[in-house]
Amino acid sequence: MASIKEDRRDFIKFSTLGILGLTLGTGVVISPYALNAEMRLRPPGAVNEKEFLALCIKCGQCLQVCPYHSIELADMAKGHGVGTPYIDARERGCYACSAVPCVLACPSGALDHKTEKPEDIKMGIAVLEFPNRCLARTNTPVPKGHSKRIHDFTNAQNNVTQLELDMLEKLDEFEGKQCTICADMCPIPNPLSAISMVGDGVGKKPEVYDGCIGCGVCEELCPASEAAIVIKPRMSYEDYYEKGNKS
Repeated sequence: MASIKEDRRDFIKFSTLGILGLTLGTGVVISPYALNAEMRLRPPGAVNEKEFLALCIKCGQCLQVCPYHSIELADMAKGHGVGTPYIDARERGCYACSAVPCVLACPSGALDHKTEKPEDIKMGIAVLEFPNRCLARTNTPVPKGHSKRIHDFTNAQNNVTQLELDMLEKLDEFEGKQCTICADMCPIPNPLSAISMVGDGVGKKPEVYDGCIGCGVCEELCPASEAAIVIKPRMSYEDYYEKGNKS
């Protein structure tokens, strides 16, 4: 019996070392998962990714206090960083709560407590990555039932909040109108510092400014079947629009 246990330990040890060696040698096995973690949209106040993964104790406190049900915990299917909080902006963006309760709830420092108000949040940057999908640019009215996906997500939650209901009521009012959702639903206190609608010779399109915090609400609420505007996690306005020379 002892020899069987020893053989099993040796098998696990050398199999693990073999996989690790393959990973280090080729960068194929684990590095894609690490990249996925780097590209996740983290909650407000998240420190740099490497430090975040080291500090986060996977307690879920940030998730529990979020009044918009914006935060999820990564499962095995997400690969690297299992149990860590992230935001899927297409499902539910961050609504930049004035007291930033998720940061206050974090006991480990993975969410920096210097993030005290919406203007302090730096999650990423919004980018009109697929302009041909943009309803405003093609002068297409916001279609009937555009908010069904958002309603369905909200109704699936156990404890829908009044803040969510108020958001849905405002969103429903855009039906049949020219689309300005990404600009008019921006949740930060001074939305014009982050995004506005501008003419581009065809229709109108969202233009992003340096006040954008990367909250993801524009991506969530975009009424196109696939979002025209998306968030680039952990990038700043300078990173994308100035250093990247993007228009």
